[in-house]
Amino acid sequence: MFENLVKAVVDIEQGIMAVGGEMHADEEALLLDEGSPQPTLWGINLYPAQFGSARFIEFDSVINIRPRQGNRTRSVDDAAVRAAVTSIVARMVVR
Repeated sequence: MFENLVKAVVDIEQGIMAVGGEMHADEEALLLDEGSPQPTLWGINLYPAQFGSARFIEFDSVINIRPRQGNRTRSVDDAAVRAAVTSIVARMVVR
């Protein structure tokens, strides 16, 4: 956790999430070791103080840059992928 944010990586295929690594790459490595396929992993930041608002989830990670999948930015450009990530986070994170 960095002062006001928590890094997380979500596997949209398995509906699981790794949280609390120092870097998104650490969480990505953990999920890869557990059998998650890399194309289904997406990095996000969670802002606990913003829980319940649209600013709770920030789609920003270097692991999201994937030209082969059409994602050329640190964000998540595909609306369907963003919706899947948001749904998993909503199911797994409760206050």
